[in-house]
Amino acid sequence: MTLAVPRRIGIFGGTFDPVHNAHVALARTALQSLQLDQLRWVPTGQPWQKSRQITPAEHRVAMVERAMAGEPRYFLERCELLRQGPSYMIDTVDNLQAATPGAKWFLVIGQDQHAGLHTWHRWRELLEKVTLAVAARPGDNAPLHPDVAALSHSAVPLPMMDISSTDIRQRVAAGLPIAHLVPVTVAGYIDQQALYR
Repeated sequence: MTLAVPRRIGIFGGTFDPVHNAHVALARTALQSLQLDQLRWVPTGQPWQKSRQITPAEHRVAMVERAMAGEPRYFLERCELLRQGPSYMIDTVDNLQAATPGAKWFLVIGQDQHAGLHTWHRWRELLEKVTLAVAARPGDNAPLHPDVAALSHSAVPLPMMDISSTDIRQRVAAGLPIAHLVPVTVAGYIDQQALYR
């Protein structure tokens, strides 16, 4: 018996440094709202727009694997980690679409990413290949670039969760609890590996 090829696939990229409860909530909501057959979590390889040093890929992957556990429609996509040079979403989409032709693709992003979309590498070409699904985050009211605002996209309702990876890293460094901000298995991994201290 062969497995059916997924026809509606979401792409959920991020540094995931660390993955947290708002990421998990968005992933669940995207599955439901967009009626996805599969959601691919794509940890960033070399994020070209971040100047800080990011945690090694092995740890970020391990945390995402823990956050994904128990949902068969989640898939961990390592293509950006295996590719040399800066991680551009257009290259990721090209790779994934070539490997799974015939599917309808949704790019799940936050409102903050939406506001900066016009700075992305070959962004117009990217938007010809995917349907944008934009999740609003609390306090993100940045105006859209007019060229981006003119493009249609889906809105993914997201519970109001004001959580950021930056805040979590700072809390760990300060010795403050994070169990309410990340999945319990992720909190355990961060503690076990002494990350962000």
